[in-house]
Amino acid sequence: MRRIRKGDDVIVIAGKDKGRRGTVLRVYRDDRVLVENVNVARKHQRANPNAGVPGGIIEKEMPLHISNVMLFNPATSKGDRVGIRTLGDGRKVRYFKSNDEVVDA
Repeated sequence: MRRIRKGDDVIVIAGKDKGRRGTVLRVYRDDRVLVENVNVARKHQRANPNAGVPGGIIEKEMPLHISNVMLFNPATSKGDRVGIRTLGDGRKVRYFKSNDEVVDA
């Protein structure tokens, strides 16, 4: 079970975007995550009229390593470590280590 999943609200803890929050758009197999409006790179793109692609400078999000983001805990308004525990009915859930609050409802 992954500690960070698509749709999670995360905060960046290292790098040029440290302190910024965003939603995880995608989790890659090589332990990288794509976070909305974080780690934005500018790309110079040549126009391609056959494909209908306009030219110019476009901005797109680039993936971050999963170790550089932390799940955001709304109760403490900070990034928090996440653990995994099994409930009495056999389900595995994620929980915040600081206040033992379950992330997955």
